[in-house]
Amino acid sequence: MNSLIIKGNWNEISGKLKQQFANLTDDDLLFQKGKEEELLGRLQSKLGKTKEELRNIISKL
Repeated sequence: MNSLIIKGNWNEISGKLKQQFANLTDDDLLFQKGKEEELLGRLQSKLGKTKEELRNIISKL
């Protein structure tokens, strides 16, 4: 999967991510349409995970 597909309500997904990773803030999870790579970059630097790992985590929520 090369692109991030965000399904459902982003507020719900971001809440689940904050539960799973306590060090994430609202600013880290700020999502704007068309800026998926920017979001992944912020999460990647904050969590130390690859973009592919992050895509898998988000797709499972």
